[in-house]
Amino acid sequence: MINKFSDTEKNFFKANRKKLSDIMPAGSMAIVFSGEKRKKIGDEYYPFTPNRNFYYLTGIGEDGILLVTVKYADGNTEEKLFINRYDEKKAKWTGEVILEGEARENTLIEDINYKDKLEEELSSIIFNKRINTLFLDLENRDFVPTLESIFAKKMLLNYPYLEIKNLHFPLSAFRSIKTEYEKECLKKAIDITKEGIYSMMRNSKAGMYEYEIEAYFDFELKRRGVTDYAFKTIAASGVNATVLHYQENSCKTEEDSLILFDVGAQYKYYNADITRTFPVNGKFTERQRYIYDIVLEGQRRIIDSIKPGVEFASLNENLKKYYAKELTKAGLIHSEKEVEKYYFHGVSHMLGLETHDVGRHNEGELKEGFVLTVEPGLYIKEEGIGIRIEDDVFVTAAGCEVLSKDIVKEAKDIEDIMNEGI
Repeated sequence: MINKFSDTEKNFFKANRKKLSDIMPAGSMAIVFSGEKRKKIGDEYYPFTPNRNFYYLTGIGEDGILLVTVKYADGNTEEKLFINRYDEKKAKWTGEVILEGEARENTLIEDINYKDKLEEELSSIIFNKRINTLFLDLENRDFVPTLESIFAKKMLLNYPYLEIKNLHFPLSAFRSIKTEYEKECLKKAIDITKEGIYSMMRNSKAGMYEYEIEAYFDFELKRRGVTDYAFKTIAASGVNATVLHYQENSCKTEEDSLILFDVGAQYKYYNADITRTFPVNGKFTERQRYIYDIVLEGQRRIIDSIKPGVEFASLNENLKKYYAKELTKAGLIHSEKEVEKYYFHGVSHMLGLETHDVGRHNEGELKEGFVLTVEPGLYIKEEGIGIRIEDDVFVTAAGCEVLSKDIVKEAKDIEDIMNEGI
């Protein structure tokens, strides 16, 4: 039996479906898939995670389910949910599926059907209700067929007069503006992430392997009920931290080295994305502190500039201009063009149901309700110094709220936490 949704959750998902139906023209139908499990090897499957647009509309995280929204010629809308039929024998091996009553109670969708009746139901709707437009989530970042593109081809084969339209972009626009409920889910994920980071700081010692320190993060998340991570943890010490997406996490830490942790818990499919860099022995060297403070000041400047109407791309451009001055003072570069030697990524991306959430990064203006990361870094390979400091911010009407403000990042505060009780 699945957990019951709160009234807040029920109304949130219902409101999201209302946004969808409002943009649909008369005589159209939208179909959104939860996704299918992928085989790993033999009889083992990869852990399933739902299509985030489907989850955004229903709150259901089960595979093999479809949401069908129909807007008739008179403008009236009908919602249908197609679920998996209960199989008692299968349930003994892999667990129960959502039942009709549970689906109806949680989603507030009255018309609950079984997936094996889908084709019969769709053919009746298309013919009898004169449907001429079909909306599908056709996002595809790889040159391979998706579940939706295969389905679109099948529908056009049977109904060649249908006009297929991509649902991904309007849903992305909806998801880009976070509600208070979503903000609270993100804050919960961030608060759990904070506990994992503090545990790593307090238990870090030179000579430990990266994965040993990482294990303290894992433990804190697991004991707080987290079942999945926002992404695979980056635990990068010394020169490893100069590799942006280093994930081996297998090296032994050395005395006087820094370790960079890019981590995130996931709560109700909402993701935290936090990076902290700290000395494994609890004390920054003078040079490490100097570079660290450059990065920290850069982050402050970017956060202070965030408000509705600011060009997304300007955040990164302003950071690079600041870095050009500071890196010149540090004797590392001689011109602004050389900044990319030590800083080679963007300072922000959208955050939400995906770690790199929907929305056009570095395009257009910031809007109230956006949630984005602010993650400046400097990566000085020749000195074995890699530093990134990342926080998650919510764009407000007048500026922004740092959702992760309670996770320490001042060098002295980090040292104090790491040396408590010593």
